[in-house]
Amino acid sequence: MKQIRCAWAMSSEKMQAYHDTVWGRKETDDTALFRKLSLDLMQAGLSWQTILNKFDAFDQAFDHFNLEAVSKYSASDVERLMQNRGIVRNRLKINAIINNAQIINKMQSKGESFYHYLAFQIPDGHIKNHWQNMIDVPAHTQLSDQISKQMKRDGFKFVGTTIIYSFLQATGFVNDHLVDCVCYQKV
Repeated sequence: MKQIRCAWAMSSEKMQAYHDTVWGRKETDDTALFRKLSLDLMQAGLSWQTILNKFDAFDQAFDHFNLEAVSKYSASDVERLMQNRGIVRNRLKINAIINNAQIINKMQSKGESFYHYLAFQIPDGHIKNHWQNMIDVPAHTQLSDQISKQMKRDGFKFVGTTIIYSFLQATGFVNDHLVDCVCYQKV
């Protein structure tokens, strides 16, 4: 029997593997959440396949998204990253990643976590939608609008509502697998 997946997952083997093993899975680790937020903001204006193909290069370039390391990046690190052909070379996005690492690092120094910061803003810490068709899945919601606004007030950069909704979907705060998708019940 053929397993049904969300249509976007069928564009490549990498995309299917990402869909089946990563997307929508609950993530609670601050470093993993920071990595995903960074990759989502890098994806703005590009396809997810482009970012997926560059995962290893991003991990190497950004010290595996180690919050303390990235939060200390200097202007020379930005220039190093701008020369790295393996990643998306966008100065605004690179600076946003460094800024966001600084914000999360500051949270952690106060004994707070990025995970709890996010979970606090989401009713019951998780939303399970019941979409029948991909066309029904929104690009943003009132919740992502609110979280985006709060993150901007708290100093985060490049966290528009569409980026935040994509981030919430990918990290399991929102289950947007279609109801007939093989992963719907798993997450």
